[in-house]
Amino acid sequence: MTVELVGTAEHPPPTGEFATLYAQAQRFYAHQMRLLDTHDTGRWAETFTDDALLHLPSRPAPVRAHTALEDYARAGAARRRSAGGSLDHWVGLLDVRPQTDGSLHTRCSALAYATPGRGGPKALHVYVMEDVLVRSAGHWRIAHRRVTRDDLA
Repeated sequence: MTVELVGTAEHPPPTGEFATLYAQAQRFYAHQMRLLDTHDTGRWAETFTDDALLHLPSRPAPVRAHTALEDYARAGAARRRSAGGSLDHWVGLLDVRPQTDGSLHTRCSALAYATPGRGGPKALHVYVMEDVLVRSAGHWRIAHRRVTRDDLA
């Protein structure tokens, strides 16, 4: 049986260029979440543009730029360390949509799970992340991120 890949305007068939962009987006998220999980808050903040906006379900207003992002991540890291164990993230179901301006609009699910000092991991939250990735100094960076709880997305 032969399966033919047919694309639509919304979902074009895979091409070499698209496959490269998709792989770059996957690597970006693997790297970014690892920085967050290891509390490398400075380098995590650098994965955002200087004027980036980050909308979070727990905050009434978006968090702006590197300093605020780094402060936000550092406070979260301190809370996790004081609680013991670790908090890690898994990103999947990645959808990548290249835009005519060269940016990538992405949507993915992010699972936050805790690994306490004893026992196995426990899923805490599932989120939907919608990002606009742009090229900056040769790297993908987030210009805008909206995080929504999956049960409210």
